[in-house]
Amino acid sequence: MYRYKILIVDDDTLLQNSLNYIMADKYDTLIAGSGEKAIRILENNSIDLVLLDIRLPGMDGVETLEKIRKLNQETVVVMMTAYEDVKTVIKSMKMGAFDYLVKPLDIDELDVIIEKALGNLKLKREVEELRRQYLKEFDIEDIVAESGGMKQALKTAGIIAKSYDTTVLVEGETGSGKEVIARTIQYRSSRFGKPFISINCGAISRDLIESELFGYEKGSFTGGLTEGKRGKIELADKGILFLDEIGELQPSAQVKLLRFLEDKEFYRVGGTEKKKADVRIIAATNRNIEKMIKDGGFRDDLYYRLNVAKIQLPPLRERIADIIPLTLFFMNKFNDKFGKKFHGLSKEAEERLLRYSWPGNVRELKNVIERILLMEDDAMIRESHLAFMESNHSVPESNHNGDFVMPPSGINLDELNKRLIVQALELSRGNRTRAARLLGMSRPTMIYRIEKYGIRISGGDD
Repeated sequence: MYRYKILIVDDDTLLQNSLNYIMADKYDTLIAGSGEKAIRILENNSIDLVLLDIRLPGMDGVETLEKIRKLNQETVVVMMTAYEDVKTVIKSMKMGAFDYLVKPLDIDELDVIIEKALGNLKLKREVEELRRQYLKEFDIEDIVAESGGMKQALKTAGIIAKSYDTTVLVEGETGSGKEVIARTIQYRSSRFGKPFISINCGAISRDLIESELFGYEKGSFTGGLTEGKRGKIELADKGILFLDEIGELQPSAQVKLLRFLEDKEFYRVGGTEKKKADVRIIAATNRNIEKMIKDGGFRDDLYYRLNVAKIQLPPLRERIADIIPLTLFFMNKFNDKFGKKFHGLSKEAEERLLRYSWPGNVRELKNVIERILLMEDDAMIRESHLAFMESNHSVPESNHNGDFVMPPSGINLDELNKRLIVQALELSRGNRTRAARLLGMSRPTMIYRIEKYGIRISGGDD
């Protein structure tokens, strides 16, 4: 069992010995008679809590506290004073002291404050460990963002995370990482450690979506649980509800979701009791919601309520700078999983990965690398390992005469033009004039095509 280490800092030898005697059964204790000695001990030992006298010879308690805070923000400090020096105590608390005790010390009060302080420290450490596990489980710590579009998406997510309950709409193609962004928002927000409930609105039948979201009372419908069931909104109380593929939500469920967003209140299916839930909604879609509104497939008032804050995730084909770093990240991940020792890519494999248009986005790249590391025994990824990738999703290669070779399956000319423009913009760091020069076209033509293909530009100037 872990024993907490407590440093007693006081120049009164009698008090030192008394405190050491009182606490020795429960804690490991160290003693310092001055602030200077306390700092030397802290530099060479892992201390959980410091009992620090305000009035010390030489460097006083407030100065010592300031140095402790610079050494380690986690160490808990409880001040001790023989005087009702209110100003000094307030200053100490503002500097990060957990609490204070007035001499002569009340042993019961001392015990309560130490237990409270160490309990608070234990909770902080548990949250930090939870954060580390969360980062590892959902790959949040290793989000690759070399491309301008992805850097902007992460920056926006960080800003949005500071708000408590603002609804968020994440737009992006399937496999582009919408749920990872939603979890990043939770990780950086005050709702971290609370539930994160995910539901795919397109994977649940029309008849069941409302009961999945709002729950149902017993006897509401045939086949339901006899005692009823809590819905995803109730389960996500105090946390985040991630509604993936929100564009697939049925009209009747759209109405009820809008009502919940407005009032934070709802009824279970078949219920008459009004319920409340403190839930932040993050919705995601790979569809053009604005077009759906025009076609009558989505409520405009729900869209505006969801679209308070928006994050646009670029597809992988527009994240050229991220493809190789992502490949290396997944390589290391699956090296550990499969006990392999891949350490790089051949030049030909790298070129093949960069030419490919990645219709399945990051999810497809991850699956490709997982398959290679599972099936192949080699030191690096080679072009031959990528033979299973569909050639009709690649930018056409050139022959020995420098001419493009048309694949038997044909090409999508718009897709090819868009991909070349994106690559030119990446190489020119978003400068449209230089990008146009790389492609041998005029600047007005470049701007026209950027607008035509809806290409997003981050950084750069003209």
